Amino acid sequence: MSAGAESGSGARPAGQVPALWVTGDWNAFFGFGTNILVNLLVLTGLLRFVLKMPDAIVFGRILPAAGLMMALSTGYYAWLAYRLAKRTGRDDVCALPSGISVPHMFIVVFVIMLPISLATKDPVKGWEAGLAWVFIQSFILMVGGFVAPLVRRVTPRAALLGTLAGVSVTFIAMRPALEMILTPVIGLTAFAIILVSWFGGLRWPKGMPAGLVAILFGIAVAWGAKLVGVEIGGVSGQGFVQALSTIGFSVPIPAIGHVFGGFEFLGVILVTAIPFGIYDLVEAMDNVESAEAAGDPYPTTRVLTADGVVSLIGCLMGNPFINAVYIGHPGWKAMGGRIGYSLATGVAVLVLAWLGIVSALASTVPLVAISPILLYIGLLIGAQAFQETPHSHAPAIVLAFTPHLAGWAKTLIDGALGAAGTSAAAVGLDKLGQAGVLYGGLEILGEGAILGGLVLGAIAACVIDRAFDKAAAFAAAGSALTFFGFMHGPAVGIAVQPGVALAYALVAGLLFAASRRPAFAAGGAIAPTPAAIPAE
Repeated sequence: MSAGAESGSGARPAGQVPALWVTGDWNAFFGFGTNILVNLLVLTGLLRFVLKMPDAIVFGRILPAAGLMMALSTGYYAWLAYRLAKRTGRDDVCALPSGISVPHMFIVVFVIMLPISLATKDPVKGWEAGLAWVFIQSFILMVGGFVAPLVRRVTPRAALLGTLAGVSVTFIAMRPALEMILTPVIGLTAFAIILVSWFGGLRWPKGMPAGLVAILFGIAVAWGAKLVGVEIGGVSGQGFVQALSTIGFSVPIPAIGHVFGGFEFLGVILVTAIPFGIYDLVEAMDNVESAEAAGDPYPTTRVLTADGVVSLIGCLMGNPFINAVYIGHPGWKAMGGRIGYSLATGVAVLVLAWLGIVSALASTVPLVAISPILLYIGLLIGAQAFQETPHSHAPAIVLAFTPHLAGWAKTLIDGALGAAGTSAAAVGLDKLGQAGVLYGGLEILGEGAILGGLVLGAIAACVIDRAFDKAAAFAAAGSALTFFGFMHGPAVGIAVQPGVALAYALVAGLLFAASRRPAFAAGGAIAPTPAAIPAE
């Protein structure tokens, strides 16, 4: 029995009122809720310890506004799920997960807010620049929402799900896996709890959600070990006491003046706001495609425009972080999540953010107890790319992974060199190459990975189907996107990677020429014969 079976999947007459809460929503609530909590903890740490933002702004302005944005987002997606369930008469409709975009969280902090804070010696100026950045991105999302459905129609599912799986395997699954193995007593045992429950169908006494069981186990082990003088899990009694000082009550108030105050840094902001706005569009399309592959079709335009609208509201109230539909819908659905988990998460986030108790929770729950839930989601999304596409497209999915693998490897290398007080440029690319690290290749392949993975995956899928004309069109698009720096480049510009752009153009020409050959004019996948496969 799958975890999703807890809530049932029978049909109702179309138009009948769907249930707002089912048993499986507990599992999804604790799983998704802890995911959101981790993101809030990271966000709070970045604001307080990297940007040196005053607590009055962090807990009095930014977190209340972020809580409002996420409550509006999760409420809206619960409403979309309710409408879909009512229209179709299905009991297994799962709401799209959403929250603060994690990649953007780091980009806006380290690329926009931190440099401006350091240059002006005023963290408030950095905050204002972040607000202006989100303001611009919000409109990109709203406008792009009307173009995205066309892109979804012409792009192979293997490309959409493949690039999404690349993100999930590298940036979602790997860090939790490493955290678990570093603290195996909690991490591996909590992961076993998740596996036997959500893959194996094991039920816990009194219907306790597996996510809650895993977290309670981690808390018990971490604090039990601390009582006998053993440090495990990173919990801190002193940190908990200090965190209590942040508890209070704050509601968001308009920050329109601060938003437009950030426009003095418009030149810096536009360099990243435009490409990351496009990244948002592609990521949201991928996630909507993932939900449809899991059985829940949502309107792409409404999803993207909703992300833009709630991001704009949050920005105008003081939140410098953009909202996004999250990877993971099939995972929450598989564990039984339906409509209620999304509503409950929004309410919980509102309470945490408006009361300022995020730091207190960070000192209570060991992060490694939450990591298995994130790894589970990574596994589900990676598997979905292969399960919901034609078997012949498997090579295209693997190809779509490669930019994300490159981006992840570059991130690790940059972090390691930075910790040593140096950089790849200072060490020298030749020296790195002699050690087997092709840093330049990682840099080019990994920049704009979500677009790069989509384009490469689409080219491969179309070639496999012998649709050479479509493959040529994607290669031409890759050439244009590369020329202007939207993929394979660090920033938008002119002739950012002219050599790579030319290569894509040559590939487009080759594929277009192939499409003119009579033997392939009709298209259609043709499996290679044994004679056509080179011998070892």
